[in-house]
Amino acid sequence: MSDPYFQELFAERIGGALYGKGTAIYKFEKIKRAKRKALADHPERQLLDFGIGENDGVADPGVLATMAEEIGKPENRGYADNGIIEFKEAVARFMQREYAVELDAATEVNHCIGSKTALAILPATLINPGDITLMTVPGYPVAGTHTTYYDGIVYKLPLLAENNFLPDLEGIPDEVREKAKLLVLCYPNSPTGATATREFYEQVVQFARDNKIVVVQDAAHALLSFDREPNSFLSVPGAKDVGIEIHSMSKGFDMIGWRIGWVCGHERLVSAFADVKDNCDSGQFIAIQKAAVVALDDESIPRRIHAKYKRRLEKLVAMLQRCGFQCEVPGGTYFLYTPSPKGLEGGPQFASIDFENAEAASQYLITEQSICTVPWDDAGSFLRFSVTYEAADEAAEDALMAETESRLQQIKLLF
Repeated sequence: MSDPYFQELFAERIGGALYGKGTAIYKFEKIKRAKRKALADHPERQLLDFGIGENDGVADPGVLATMAEEIGKPENRGYADNGIIEFKEAVARFMQREYAVELDAATEVNHCIGSKTALAILPATLINPGDITLMTVPGYPVAGTHTTYYDGIVYKLPLLAENNFLPDLEGIPDEVREKAKLLVLCYPNSPTGATATREFYEQVVQFARDNKIVVVQDAAHALLSFDREPNSFLSVPGAKDVGIEIHSMSKGFDMIGWRIGWVCGHERLVSAFADVKDNCDSGQFIAIQKAAVVALDDESIPRRIHAKYKRRLEKLVAMLQRCGFQCEVPGGTYFLYTPSPKGLEGGPQFASIDFENAEAASQYLITEQSICTVPWDDAGSFLRFSVTYEAADEAAEDALMAETESRLQQIKLLF
C-alpha cells in the first residue's frame, strides 16, 4: 500500500516524512501490551498491577452529588473560557489554608484542564528557537516535548539517590544557564517519591533570580507528602516573583479523569498562560468546576486519601523488604521507586537470569509472574511500584500483598 500524499507533509516535530513508520513503543504503551498478553497467556493467574498509577477510588460523595446537581443547570452549559471566579476563589482559600500562600483569585489563579495541559501550554509562553528548558529526569516529559515543538532544547538534570533525588543546580554549565528560560520541577516527585525541603526551594528561588529563569513547579502530588507537612514552592519568600505552581485535583481528591487543576503564581505568568490557553481550549465544563469547589473546601477529603496511600505504601515496603528489595516508604506520592533487581538466582525451577536493565526486569515480572511495574533507566535502574491497585478494603490489600510476596519469594531475585 502506497503512502498517502500527505506523508511528506508531517511536521518534523513529530517525525516528518517518517511519521508512523517507526517501531519505538512508548513506555506505558509497552506496559499495557504486556499486561494484555499476560492476561491472555495466564487467565488462571491474577494480574498484580503496580503499574501506571491512577487513583483507584472515585470522588467523594459530596463532590458527586454536587456534580449531579449542577450538570443539568442551564447556566452551566456555556463555555467557561479561562474559568469561573468561584473556582479561583476556592483555590485561593485552599492555598491559604493548606500552605499559607496568599493569592489574588482574580489575577494569580487560572484553572487548567488537568496539569498535563498546563505543562503543554506553558512552553509556548516563553520558549523561542534555541531556548533551553531544564528538566529533571526521570520525570514527566510533557513540558520537554512541547519545548522541542518550539525548536527549544531540553537539558536533563538527573535525579540521583546520593543527592536525595534533587537536581544539582550548581553543576549546570554556564553556557546552558545563559540560554535557559524554564526550570521544570516536580515535588513530591514522580516517580522517585522524593519531597523538597524549604532550603531547596530557597536555593531554587536564588538560582532563578541569578540566571533570569522562570520556575514551573508541578505539584500534582502535593497533598501526598509523608515525611513532612505538605509544602508549596510559593510559600517561600520570593518564589512568586520567579515562577508558578501547577496543582491537580486528580491525586489528592480522587478526581482522576475529571481534568481539573490550576496554575497559580506571578500575575504576569498566569496571564500569559491564560492568553495561550484561550487559543487552545474553551475551558472546563462549569459543573466540574463547581464540584471542584466543594472538594477544595472539604479538607477531610485529601486527609482520607493521604491516610489510605500511606498505609498501602507501608505494607508494600515491608513486603518488598522481605523479598530482598532495598526500599523505604517514600517522602511522598503513591509511588515507590526502588533499585531494580539485577537478575535471578538459578535453581531447580528457574534458570539463572541476568537483567540488562530495569526494563528487562520489569518485562520478566509481567510476562513470567504477572506482576506489573514501571521501569526507569534514566538515572540508574529502578522499578516503580504504584499503590493505586484496586482493593475494596484492608483485607483485600493484605491478600494482594501475600500473593505478591509468594510469587517474589519463589524466584529468588538478585540485587
